[in-house]
Amino acid sequence: MTKQFRFTSNRLALATLALAAAAAAGSVHAAVATATSTSTVVAPIAITKTADLSFGNFAPGAAPGSVTVSPNNARAVSGGVTAMAGTITAAQFDVTGQTGMGYSITLGGSTSLTSGADTMAFATVSDLTASAITSGNVSTGTLTAGAQTIFVGGVLTVAANQPAGTYTGTVTATVEYN
Repeated sequence: MTKQFRFTSNRLALATLALAAAAAAGSVHAAVATATSTSTVVAPIAITKTADLSFGNFAPGAAPGSVTVSPNNARAVSGGVTAMAGTITAAQFDVTGQTGMGYSITLGGSTSLTSGADTMAFATVSDLTASAITSGNVSTGTLTAGAQTIFVGGVLTVAANQPAGTYTGTVTATVEYN
């Protein structure tokens, strides 16, 4: 064997050893981890009107008064107002969406009912349980089994000798996930 062959084979062995040492040293200083990425798309929130608000029939008197329909469909009159027969119902809105999600409720629509040029001031009364409340509005809800109902009554302010007519307006309910 010649000197040159020994020198070259020694160089090759040393180079191989250096590469192996570098690879081993590199694996000691490097590490890899993997994370899972997930996302959940929730069911969209939706609302449907299932009943209109109706104050029924009443007669005004010489004194002002009011007509109140509570969320449980009960009607009360005060002042110079006399209750008469007629359909009395609270408005009802069914909300659907992702089970367990909270949402906000905004009521809007008319602030008065009108018949031609005549008006009566109107304010909403609402809750989630069809209770007998006569003031206040619910502002949040939570979808149990993916659904909940909003019940909306109201208070009409009737002027003394309010002109006869069919008075109409609107009630809107807007819902949005929190």
